[in-house]
Amino acid sequence: MKSNVSFYLFTLLIVGVGIFAVLHFGATLPVPVRSGMETMKESIVAKPAASPGSSALSSVVDGLFVNANEPLSRLLIQLLVVILAARLTGVVFTRFGQPVVVGEMAAGILLGPSLFGWLSPDVFQFVFPAASLGTLKLLSQIGVCLFLFSVGMEVDAGHVRKKAHTAVMVSHASMVIPFFLGVLLAYSLYTALAQPGTTFSAFALFMGISMSVTAFPVLARILQERQLTKTFLGSTALTCAAVDDVTAWSVLAFIVAIVRATSMVSSIVNLVLVVAFISFMVLVLRPALPRLIGGRNLECEDPPKSVLAVVLCVVVASALITEIIGIHALFGAFLAGAIMPEVGGFRKKLAVRVENFSSVFLLPLFFVFVGLRTQINLLNDWQGWLLCLGIIAVATLGKLGGSAIAARWSGMSWSQSLQLGALMNTRGLMELIVLNMGYDLGILSPRIFTMMVIMALVTTMITGPLLTLFGSKAPVLGHEPVPA
Repeated sequence: MKSNVSFYLFTLLIVGVGIFAVLHFGATLPVPVRSGMETMKESIVAKPAASPGSSALSSVVDGLFVNANEPLSRLLIQLLVVILAARLTGVVFTRFGQPVVVGEMAAGILLGPSLFGWLSPDVFQFVFPAASLGTLKLLSQIGVCLFLFSVGMEVDAGHVRKKAHTAVMVSHASMVIPFFLGVLLAYSLYTALAQPGTTFSAFALFMGISMSVTAFPVLARILQERQLTKTFLGSTALTCAAVDDVTAWSVLAFIVAIVRATSMVSSIVNLVLVVAFISFMVLVLRPALPRLIGGRNLECEDPPKSVLAVVLCVVVASALITEIIGIHALFGAFLAGAIMPEVGGFRKKLAVRVENFSSVFLLPLFFVFVGLRTQINLLNDWQGWLLCLGIIAVATLGKLGGSAIAARWSGMSWSQSLQLGALMNTRGLMELIVLNMGYDLGILSPRIFTMMVIMALVTTMITGPLLTLFGSKAPVLGHEPVPA
């Protein structure tokens, strides 16, 4: 024991003397000569030197402030603020009977210029400077891609086939009618509210699809919280929302391909590429995935990292291809989720790993990024607010009314039909994704973008109260009403 201690102390002594000697003789070496370019760069990024009379405390504070302005520090500050705000606001909204996602959507708006930037502009500029928004946008887009991958895995094709007649009729009615009303509304809003330079067809198509979207994940959470998942109403609503999602994203893919095309020939080529890619994913890759992953890995309770690597490669490659084609990476991520094998509950195992990370860590960044674009102060007159209320009314009338009428026609009671319409009127995150794409494509102006974001938030918030109003009790699955 003593010999070990002696060896340890001797080693420290020799190393310490050696380091001291090197530092002593190194101080006598000639100072390196800096080039003019290097001097210029240093002058740009140099930390402010403390004045002779400044205290040691102020020097430390200045150093901390400089470190806080580094890109990584800024990003970590943003992540901390966003995650805490999203969690706290989500908890508050759940106390009022709202889904957590509604609170997170509201948190994004509250952290934007509408409240945070208005109450404390200096702190807002420190946390969310314009130069940092590029990184925030990329991270938020990755989060949305992972989220849509999870949404794609929630689409149950077998369940859809069982209720194909009712689901297709109700879901398509809930899309066609609001789509028409959206296009009709665009006719009166185009000149005043479209982004300068955009065509009427692009503006009208995006207004139509914005009115037609249903948030499948939010709808599913509402049904779970109200214990309606296993009722006839719940299963029908989930099936209709799944059909609605697949149809809406397919239509949106074609709309984006048309809008991004520079000519008719380019538009046709883009559409052909979209059809070819979807066909390859569904007809070629989907049957091959179980063999590629391996039957034993599909049944495994805890899939190995090699399987997760294969899945992530499929997601990233699919997203990359659709981004290159010109219809946005989100479609590729959604399609990758829809073709995942269902054997042995493989989708649920993946969803637990992917959805929890994306929804807690990355999705709040997307809400904040949308909130930074939402400027409620643009609605600075009663005409603007009246127009916003009109958009909410048209969106609700088209989605809720269209779904309810189609459901009633299929044989459901008026109570269930209205409840189904209220559920289909839930827009949530899916609407924000569509609006964000319209903004990025230069179609929606900041003013109409703000109105549509408010519409998405309001239509999602009123789902619960409308369900209560129309009656939350429904026949149990298997006791379906006799079609009229």
